[in-house]
Amino acid sequence: MTAFEPPSTPGSSDAFGSSGAAGTDGHDAVVLAGGAARRLGGADKPGVRVGGRALLDRVLAACSGAAVTVVVAEPRPTARPVQWAREDPPGGGPLAALDAGLRHTTAEYVVVLSADLPFLDRETVRNLLTALHEGRGDGVLLTDPGGRDQPLVAAYRRSALRRELTALRAEHGELTGLPLRRLTGALELTRITDPVASFDCDTWDDIAAARARIREHGHVLDEWITAVKDELGLDLDVDTDVLLDLARDAAHGVARPAAPLTTFLVGYAAGRAEGGPEAVAEAARKAAALALRWAAEAESTGPDAG
Repeated sequence: MTAFEPPSTPGSSDAFGSSGAAGTDGHDAVVLAGGAARRLGGADKPGVRVGGRALLDRVLAACSGAAVTVVVAEPRPTARPVQWAREDPPGGGPLAALDAGLRHTTAEYVVVLSADLPFLDRETVRNLLTALHEGRGDGVLLTDPGGRDQPLVAAYRRSALRRELTALRAEHGELTGLPLRRLTGALELTRITDPVASFDCDTWDDIAAARARIREHGHVLDEWITAVKDELGLDLDVDTDVLLDLARDAAHGVARPAAPLTTFLVGYAAGRAEGGPEAVAEAARKAAALALRWAAEAESTGPDAG
């Protein structure tokens, strides 16, 4: 992983963020990653790994289409470039953190996320933004299976957030310690039910459940290939069906499809770098280290597994 400084150019292309347009009529992203994680015994929750990737990096991959991504926390190594912000004083709660992050954004639409969403993906972010774009309200958020609002899995109009944050500061003098519902209760919100993307990790049981789910038959290969691409810095849509068919034909029904796909990605990364054996060796090293982390999680799901 690489520790990135604030980027000087917009982020990756997306339906709501391409060719620099996201900074005006597209979207930015604010990720809150500075909580105390008391239910995890004070562990570094954004850094806990699910499927070999830190929870924070999984969320950053999901919102990679933003023109600007702001993470409100102490700086740390991340797989994608971000800007860093911090509420003053640190630990002032979600409203203060959101206000600090929002100050670094300019787009009218802002995706607001927590850093503990293992199953959030780009499609969910696009759905939130589409619903916001097509509606007239102040924001669109997900609800969990119990029908509870998840205001940190949402897209908002920046102007609405600024309006209500200014009103709350005028009423209370500061935002420190105020609950997030004081903000969302004043907004006109649309709700979308998504029990998978809204799943967050508050306890070690939640972490164990997330790690188990990605190893289920219907998820494990996609999760692995996504993790490898993220580790190697590849922005590439891989047709896994074609590659698997080719590998199956060539190897007469190989039972471990992750092997040929992983070696393909290693080769692509080396080719993109225009390198020789050294580039292949470095890419292979990164993929091998990821595989070791992947395997280690299957053996332990407690606090030491992160």
